[in-house]
Amino acid sequence: MMRVLVVVLNWNGIADTEECLAALAAQTYPHADVLVVDNGSDPEDVRRLRARGDAIRLRLEPENLGFAGGVNVGIRLAQHDGYDAVALLNNDATPEPEWLAALVGALEAHPEAAIATGLLLRRSDDAASAGTIDTAGDGMSVWGMPFPQGRGEPRDAAPAAGEVFSASGGASLYRTALFAEIGLFDETFFAYFEDVDMGFRTRLAGHAVVFEPAAVAHHRIGATSSRIPGFTVRQTFKNLPLLVVKNVPDGLRRVVWPRFVLLLTMMLLKAVATGSGRPALRGLAAAIRLAPRAMRERRRIQSTRVASAADIADRMLHDLPPEQHGMRKLLRPFRR
Repeated sequence: MMRVLVVVLNWNGIADTEECLAALAAQTYPHADVLVVDNGSDPEDVRRLRARGDAIRLRLEPENLGFAGGVNVGIRLAQHDGYDAVALLNNDATPEPEWLAALVGALEAHPEAAIATGLLLRRSDDAASAGTIDTAGDGMSVWGMPFPQGRGEPRDAAPAAGEVFSASGGASLYRTALFAEIGLFDETFFAYFEDVDMGFRTRLAGHAVVFEPAAVAHHRIGATSSRIPGFTVRQTFKNLPLLVVKNVPDGLRRVVWPRFVLLLTMMLLKAVATGSGRPALRGLAAAIRLAPRAMRERRRIQSTRVASAADIADRMLHDLPPEQHGMRKLLRPFRR
C-alpha cells in the first residue's frame, strides 16, 4: 500500500491546526505520517506544536514561505524519505475519517492519474452556506480563469467520480514521482492558483487528475488569508497572468489570451470601483515584473509537454466560469 506523508502548514493558526490534526489522528488509512510545516509563527504556536511530541513530524521555518514554499518543504522531505505520495491539507480543513483512504483508493484505481482530489464542503457560521460545496475539483475556462466546481451547491449535488481539470491544494493527494518529473509548486505564486498551475502542468505532461466524492473534508474558507487586508485581491491579479502565460499551449493562445485580457480588464475596473484598486494594481505590477521569468518557464514547460492543445481544450469549460455572474451580461457579445 502507498506510504503517504500528509503535509499541513501552520502560520499563526494553531487553533485551526490542532482541530485539523485531531481529524487526521482519526483517519482509517494506516500507512501515513503527518508533517506540520510552521511558516514562522509566533512562539506560542511553536510551543503547542512541539508539545505534540512524536505524534507529528515538525519542521520550523524562520519566515513565512507562503503555501507554495511551505508545501515544497514537505514535498522535498517526502522525496528524501521515499514516500509514495504526498497529501496536502489546509490547516483550516478537517477531513472525515475515510478521506485519505478514499484518495489513495482513487490513485490506485487510476494508474494514469497523478493527482486525486476530493469533496471540500464549507464550514461556516452562516446556516445558508454551511455544508454546501466549496469545491468538487477545479475547472479551467477558455477565458483563462480557473474555478471551483460546484461551489455553493448542496452536498448531494456533488458530481460522480471522474476526471477534473485540476485539484485544490487544500485537500488532495499527489504521487511523489510527479514532482521529480514536472517540478515542485511554483514559489513565485506564494499563495493562490499555485495548485491550478500544478494541475495544468500535470495535464500538459500527459497525466490525469481524478475526483473522488467519498474523500470528504470540511473547509473554513479564508481563515488565513482574511487576516491580511487586500491579500486575496493582490495575489489574484499577480498570479492569474502568470498561470495563463506559463501554461496555455500554443494551439489555444489565440482563443484564451484575448478573452483573458478582456476579463482581467473588467475585473480591474470592478476592483477600482469597489475600493480594491490599490492591491489589484500592485498585483498587476508584480505580474509584469515576473513576466520574463514566466516566459522562460513557459518555454521549458511547453517544450516537454505531451498533451496536445486539443487534449487541453477538451477538458476546459468553453464559457465564463459559473461564478462570474456579473460578467456574463457585460461580456455576452464576446462569449461565442
